[in-house]
Amino acid sequence: MPSFDDDHTGARIKRERKRAHLTQRGLAERIPYSYSLLNQVECGARTASDDFLNAVAHALNIDVRVLTAEQAQDGGHLAALVCPIRASLDLYDLEPSGTATRTAQQLAAAADEVCQRVRATHLRSAARDLPGLIADLTSLAVSTPTTQTWQALASSYRTAADIALKLGFPDLSTVALDRMGWAAEHASDPCLGAIRQYKRALIYKSDGSESALSMRLIQSGHGTLDGQRSRTALAVRGQLHLGLSAVAARIGDQDAVATHISAARDIARHVGGEAGEVHWLSFGLRNVSLHEMGASLALRQYDRALTQARKIKLPPSTLTSRRARFLVDRAVAEMETGHTDAALKHLVEARRAAPEQTRYHPGTRAAITGLVHMARRTPDTLNHMAAWVGV
Repeated sequence: MPSFDDDHTGARIKRERKRAHLTQRGLAERIPYSYSLLNQVECGARTASDDFLNAVAHALNIDVRVLTAEQAQDGGHLAALVCPIRASLDLYDLEPSGTATRTAQQLAAAADEVCQRVRATHLRSAARDLPGLIADLTSLAVSTPTTQTWQALASSYRTAADIALKLGFPDLSTVALDRMGWAAEHASDPCLGAIRQYKRALIYKSDGSESALSMRLIQSGHGTLDGQRSRTALAVRGQLHLGLSAVAARIGDQDAVATHISAARDIARHVGGEAGEVHWLSFGLRNVSLHEMGASLALRQYDRALTQARKIKLPPSTLTSRRARFLVDRAVAEMETGHTDAALKHLVEARRAAPEQTRYHPGTRAAITGLVHMARRTPDTLNHMAAWVGV
C-alpha cells in the first residue's frame, strides 16, 4: 500500500526533480513512463517499481538509493553488509572447506577490480562481492601458495579495511589490517607491509597518545622499506610522509607538517606523474597538494586552506573517492570562512559524486552543522542535507 508520510518515495522523487530544475512533464519526457504515472507516484497514490526508480535515477543522474527508503534503514543494512566480511576474515587459520573455482590470475584481477570499485565509491557492490573473493583467495593461498596469490589476498584484506572504515566500523577495519599484515608477510612484500602500517595509523583520529601511536606506526612503515629502491617503494615512502603530515597537523605541529609535505613533494618529483598503479595510492604532486590543504584544515588555518583549495584543479580522471573527499574538505573551508553558498554547493556536488562516502565523512556533518548554525533562514537544500546526515 502506498505510503503517505512526508518522506515517501514519491516525495523524494519530487525533491530530486526540483533540485534538477525539472517540471513533472520535463522529467516524464526523459523516462519511458507516462506523466500521469509520475504524478501519481510523486503524490503517493501509486507505488514505484524498481524499474521506474532506476529510470528516474538515471534521468536525474543520481544514485537510486537517494530515492528509496534504504538510507533510513542504514543501521540494519550496514550490519548485514559487513557480517559476511567479518566471517571471511576468520577463515585465515582454518583448513580450506573447498577448492577455489578461479585461477590465481583471475582472483588477482578480481581483487584489483573490487579495489577499483571502492575507489569509485561503489561500496555496497564491493562489499557484497568481497567475502567470496577472500574465501577463494584464502583457500588458494593455503593449498597452492604463490607470491601473486598472497599479494592479492593482502590487497583484498586492505579493501575490507577500507570498506569497514568508510562505513563506520573501525574495529573491523583493524581486524582486516591484521590479516593484511599476515598475508603481506607470506608474500614477502615490504611495500604492502608499509601500506598496512600507514592504514593502521589512519584509524586513529584523536590527539595526544593516539597521534603518538599513529606516528610510530607510520615510522615503522618507513623502516619496513629500508633498502628498497624501486619506484613502488619510493611512492609508498612518499605516501608515508603524507600520513605523517596529517598526524602532525592533528597535534598542531606546523614545523613537522612543513617538513613532511616538503619531503613528499620532493619524492613526487622523482616518481613523476600520478603513480596510480602503485597499490591505488595515486601518489603524486596533486596528492601532495590535497594533503597540504587537509593539513591546513586540521590546523584551523581556514583562509589558507581555501586559497590552496582554489588552486587545485582535479582532472576528469580523478578517482571518485578522491574528488568527493576534496569537495567535502573545500566545503568545510568555505563554511569556516563565511562562504556559505559555496560550501553548500560543494557538499551537494560531493553527495552527487559519492553519496555513501559523503554521508559518513565526518567533514560533511561538521560543515552542515556549521551552515545550519550560521543560517538565518535555512534553505530547503540545506534542510534536506541536514536530514540526510541526521543533523
